[in-house]
Amino acid sequence: MNTSQQTVIKEVDVLVIGNGMVGHHFAEKLRELSEQRSIHVLSGESRLAYDRVHLSEFFSGKSAEDLALTTDANYQARNIGFDLNAWVVDINRDSKKVSTGSGAAYHYNKLVLATGSFPFVPPIPGNQSEHCLVYRTIDDLHAIKASAEVSKVGVVVGGGLLGLEAANALKEAGLTTHVVEFAPQLMAVQLDQDGGRVLRDKITSLGVTVHTEKATKVIEAGQECRYRMCFADGSFLETDMILFSAGIRPSDALAKEFDLAIGERGGIIIDNHCLTSDANIYAIGECALWQQRIFGLVAPGYTMARAAADHIVNAEQATTTFTGADMSTKLKLMGVEVGSIGDAHAKQSNVQSYTYENQPEGIYKKIVVEPQQKLLVGAVLVGDTSQYDTLLQYALNGIELPEFPESLILPSVGDVAPALGADALPDAAVICSCHNVTKSDIVASIENGNKGLSEVKSCTKASSGCGGCAALLKNVVDHELEKRGVEVKKDICEHFAHSRQELFHLAQVSKIDDYETLISRHGKGLGCEVCKPVAASIFASLYNKFILNSEHVGLQDTNDTYLGNMQKDGTYSIVPRVAGGEITPEKLILLGQVAKDYKLYTKITGGQRIDLFGARVEQLPDIWQLLIDGGFETGHAYAKSLRTVKSCVGNTWCRYGVQDSMGLAIDLENRYKGLRAPHKIKFAVSGCTRECAEAQSKDIGVIATDNGWNLYVCGNGGMKPRHGDLFAVDLDTKTLIKYTDRILSFYARTADRLQRTSMWMDNMEGGLTYLQDIIINDSLGINDALEAQMKTVIDTYQCEWKTALENPESRKRFRQFVNSQAPDDNVMFVQERNQLRPASDTEKAKLTKQPGSAPSVIDIVELA
Repeated sequence: MNTSQQTVIKEVDVLVIGNGMVGHHFAEKLRELSEQRSIHVLSGESRLAYDRVHLSEFFSGKSAEDLALTTDANYQARNIGFDLNAWVVDINRDSKKVSTGSGAAYHYNKLVLATGSFPFVPPIPGNQSEHCLVYRTIDDLHAIKASAEVSKVGVVVGGGLLGLEAANALKEAGLTTHVVEFAPQLMAVQLDQDGGRVLRDKITSLGVTVHTEKATKVIEAGQECRYRMCFADGSFLETDMILFSAGIRPSDALAKEFDLAIGERGGIIIDNHCLTSDANIYAIGECALWQQRIFGLVAPGYTMARAAADHIVNAEQATTTFTGADMSTKLKLMGVEVGSIGDAHAKQSNVQSYTYENQPEGIYKKIVVEPQQKLLVGAVLVGDTSQYDTLLQYALNGIELPEFPESLILPSVGDVAPALGADALPDAAVICSCHNVTKSDIVASIENGNKGLSEVKSCTKASSGCGGCAALLKNVVDHELEKRGVEVKKDICEHFAHSRQELFHLAQVSKIDDYETLISRHGKGLGCEVCKPVAASIFASLYNKFILNSEHVGLQDTNDTYLGNMQKDGTYSIVPRVAGGEITPEKLILLGQVAKDYKLYTKITGGQRIDLFGARVEQLPDIWQLLIDGGFETGHAYAKSLRTVKSCVGNTWCRYGVQDSMGLAIDLENRYKGLRAPHKIKFAVSGCTRECAEAQSKDIGVIATDNGWNLYVCGNGGMKPRHGDLFAVDLDTKTLIKYTDRILSFYARTADRLQRTSMWMDNMEGGLTYLQDIIINDSLGINDALEAQMKTVIDTYQCEWKTALENPESRKRFRQFVNSQAPDDNVMFVQERNQLRPASDTEKAKLTKQPGSAPSVIDIVELA
């Protein structure tokens, strides 16, 4: 045989087949336990391990490099050998030899199978067509992106956790997105029926159409789109792309071929040390079957990796074992928060449930308790997972519930604070399940000299997996540091070691007005959904640049991006400014004509505005142009900014009025209409103490007196109403405006992100008295700067609708499809009380006509 053709067999102590998140974690843990053993990794992909948990972020700007968990240089530095595109074709268990398709061969002492899983594609005729794809790897993402560029409509088959992640990917790619699910609800494994219903409503409100109880019989050529999915019930759905995400199957074919023990329904059988039926072969992650269970989350896979590494190094003295895993999960799907803990379906005998639902906010919460109501056994959270960490600790650690368990999920009232403090958690409480980091591990890390969150994370690896424990980790670290007298910094997120107030000052002093400069000078990484909108708010408060310019557009949320509030059916509302609620007949007629021409639902708001609902995204510019031509401008109803100044008619018309409240309301609204702030701001001006404008429930409230104006500050309505505090009395108009300038500028400078003025003042040491001292007495010597800051905002005001219309790049955003000017025919309405509203799922079924016809509006019986 020619020498060049001879196979060179590498001698390896530990050979790992698979380099996903679990295989990578195993290699790292084994290297930590043993510096001498030779480790070699075979990756079937063309790249080393990357973060599959956050794959959908690829479509919002992250690259493959951003998702990478390691690099070639890192593995080389740690003396971990690797081969890419290395598909194993043979395992000789007798000679302990592994061969790959490229002809490479390896002798091993111990073999670890971390082959993961593969996406299940239902056996549907037509499922192998060109644009029928799966969502699993980075290569899959590139294929999806390429398909999206030549598609308008996309369908995800599967409404589970992975399916909704895939739907988010299609939506991020700019497609009209549908989810088709065989079961009666979304995420049927994690959520109960009511939780699934609320999740469906929220997903639908984001513009994704959900079809449940649908079984696809065949995929054939479509008439309007590339494909037609024909369902068993006789209905059909047309689409240009189909993305299968209907679950996973363990990648056990290799083990099965070479006679390792396999479960009846698949999966490589393992024991508590992750050993297979071969004493020299281990299996970890989604390919492994432990006591008839496959664990499809990353945290159990990491635990298996640690158990296998410990057993390889320490054999019978190994202390780390895999004995099952908690499958509780917290995630964010398309911006919708979802949490599931323990027995979410209340399947255990005699358990009892407490439920809370807030339909207007789309929030559903349920806790399941054992019969004696002393212990928590399960929970479901949709729309708000703020209590997830607390509930998980109650469940995992057997902590006795409070006297009234429902307090754990009800909105806080008064001084009630049901959340568990860090002191209430036992030392054995698992804070990070991905890396099995307990509270005692965190305390030990701090005792060993780690004095900050980033140092503790680096030392313990906590929150470096799925990231779901980030809030709880920060709470424990902050508490332990405070106990030791260490000052705790209020970092806004992992990308900035600064509070919002500190970022504001950094941007102001250095005159920074773009995100890239801010993060390159004062942060790290690429940023996130927390710090990007905060930066946009800060830049707007300081410089008032157009929010859709090329520097800022990527920082905005959906509403700011489209200069309107997105509604539940994916359409938008239009709320023009009506300063003080005063409007001419001509403008009223124009609003009515626009609503009539575009068939918009029309409503008078509580803030004396007129809401126009139901505009499709491509209609927005045309509607704005008509309104602007008629003298209107944006009302900023979509923004964290001044929304409205409510008023009464004051002494102009009312026999009780003592001042011109209408005139002042108009002046105040026109003065502050360009101010963006940490949260929305509302004003009101009442012409007398009869308080018809309800000024005391506003962020800034003004009430007329015989001697001038009384100023109230930091009130609000909403879920937790708060009356404003009386700030100053009998002010002349000039002084009132001066104080208001200072208060709002100080609020924009110092409040936390998304903090209402009420919470801002309540959290301020000294509260109202401290604020009065600053604003009235200039105790900090900053009032000139506060007034100058407000003057900049006032002088640079622009109507964002008008600017968007004049900017060709901005106008490109206002179309339903990235690669087409066509409207979205899937938006459906029904008629009720002589106006249109979004069709329900049942009503949409009635709207569907014969193949090839477009949906239309139908009349329904007016509801009582």
